[in-house]
Amino acid sequence: MASEALTTIPLTSLPRLSQGKVRDLFSLPDDRTLLFVTSDRISAYDVVLTNGIPLKGIILTLLSAKFFEVLSSRIPDLKHHFLCLGPSSASSAITPAERRMLHGRSMTVRRLKIFPIEAIVRGYVTGSAWSEYEKSQTIHGLPQPAGLSHCQRLPQPIYTPSTKAELGEKDINISPAEARQIVGEKYASCIEELALACYKAGAAYAEERGIIIADTKFELGLDEETDEIYLVDEVLTPDSSRFWSKADYQVGREQDSFDKQVLRNWLTANGLKGKLDVEIPPEIVEKVKARYLEVYERLSGKALDEALKTLEK
Repeated sequence: MASEALTTIPLTSLPRLSQGKVRDLFSLPDDRTLLFVTSDRISAYDVVLTNGIPLKGIILTLLSAKFFEVLSSRIPDLKHHFLCLGPSSASSAITPAERRMLHGRSMTVRRLKIFPIEAIVRGYVTGSAWSEYEKSQTIHGLPQPAGLSHCQRLPQPIYTPSTKAELGEKDINISPAEARQIVGEKYASCIEELALACYKAGAAYAEERGIIIADTKFELGLDEETDEIYLVDEVLTPDSSRFWSKADYQVGREQDSFDKQVLRNWLTANGLKGKLDVEIPPEIVEKVKARYLEVYERLSGKALDEALKTLEK
């Protein structure tokens, strides 16, 4: 497996539509599908770091594919954008070298209109939710029970959306009522219900494997022809979620995380939170990589190299 991080996607055979913090999006010849390519770039506090995490893009892609399968099996009539891993064999413009580069880190997806919010669901009070709760006993403006402790499980998962910022800008926490104004009355309730259903199904699956999903963000899209809402983007990955060890979980303290928290902690401790042009030191790169690999293997039931070999068959 690759030992160097792939932070730039060298794909010139297809038109590049956009480049986000982590993913590049390419147009496919049929105009109804897109190629979703995940780099090894990593962001924290809404800033992309100068170097990446080797294998990260492959881990995120394969774990998303796994969760699209899991959620489809647990949520009746769920619609999602995922069609297949990699570009189809019909995409003849892609060179052999590009196909090798794309192996394991790309997926063909439906082309949809994306709703301009992050559909965040929280099952535990942590992160920015804990900071707000300490001050006002609310989370995203929603009143919460008195007496909750840091990292305590909420009585029920709650929908706490945010804005979806442009690259280089910061997402802003908003209330469900504010999200309703952005996406429109017609779709707001469906988005909230779908996000909560996906969180509950994913959290139950993860807990069976010794992982707590404290919170996560989903993105949703609209098929404008059928007026149906689809689950899009990545799903339940260590980039989009807080993953904790169930065996080590303890209320009232920071948890041992299988996600970007190692990186966030290093940035904060070194006064680099939100700073540009920061390079991650090798020891932090290795810690983050190890955490991502471990949670992938625990949630998928496969070693990463085994999963990649399966794709070759």
